[in-house]
Amino acid sequence: MIVKTIGYTGWKIISVTPTKELALGMNRTRMFTLIILTIMISLVLLGNMYISFAVTDPLRRLDDSVRKLEQSNYDKDNIYIGGSYEIRHLGRTINSMVRQMRKLMDDMVKEQRDKRRSELDALQSQINPHFLYNTLDSVVWMVESERYKDAITMVTSLAALFRISLSKGNNIITIHDEIVHATNYLNIQKVRYKNKFTSGIEVDPAIEECCTIKLIIQPLIENAIYYGALDEDSTIMVKGYEKDGDIYIEVADNGMGMPPETLENLLKEKGRTRGKGSGIGLWNVDQRIRLYFKGNYGLEIESELDEGTTVRIHLPKISYEEYKKGGELS
Repeated sequence: MIVKTIGYTGWKIISVTPTKELALGMNRTRMFTLIILTIMISLVLLGNMYISFAVTDPLRRLDDSVRKLEQSNYDKDNIYIGGSYEIRHLGRTINSMVRQMRKLMDDMVKEQRDKRRSELDALQSQINPHFLYNTLDSVVWMVESERYKDAITMVTSLAALFRISLSKGNNIITIHDEIVHATNYLNIQKVRYKNKFTSGIEVDPAIEECCTIKLIIQPLIENAIYYGALDEDSTIMVKGYEKDGDIYIEVADNGMGMPPETLENLLKEKGRTRGKGSGIGLWNVDQRIRLYFKGNYGLEIESELDEGTTVRIHLPKISYEEYKKGGELS
């Protein structure tokens, strides 16, 4: 009940409101206020979620792209660039850093490969003084014994041997030239060792004009002579053929062979030993092939005790003419 007195008359105005109606108005006001508060809280929460997503989603996508980059060993530039200015700047910076890292890594790999190639090429170009001395000594002995024809053969083979060894500074030659080099080497060694071993060369003419690295057959023959073909009835066979689109050159002997533990370490760097040959051992030949030709190429070795050893050269089939026109070794 509300009472109001009018001053100049003294009358009183009385307003009477039922309690039920007053409580109903308060409930409506309370409900309206609660609805307004709920809407405001929901809007605040949605706004916070939107702002949080707008800030964290670019960071999350940037983190995912960095993780993928780590898994791909820095092979792809897939760094996410988006979001606010700061996140875009961070993404561009990481992208630039990755490109610089990749360039540095490629430069290091190229530098190490070139260094290794130079070392192997220098080793390849060495003239074994013992081999040259023994050959010339044999020539002198033949001349003194008036075996002029044999002496001429030795000198001619030696000249051809070193002519192909030089190859005008080229490391890539034809298989034909490499076989000629191997033939001359065999001729010299047969005379030196007084025909203690026999040899044969069978090469498919279809592969003779394909590419190879020079001086990869001669070290295999040298190993076969020193370690497997100086007994009676010793034989060294050189075969060249094409199989499944690739080229294979085998050097096989019927010597005493090798045990499995020796065979396992032959193509490992830690298993290298410098013997009485030229020093251009199996490991060096294998590494040179792998450096020059991209792919699963190199040496394969099979050996059995008292049966002999076969060393197989695996090369890609690349025409020497195409290579000279600017083709790549692959």
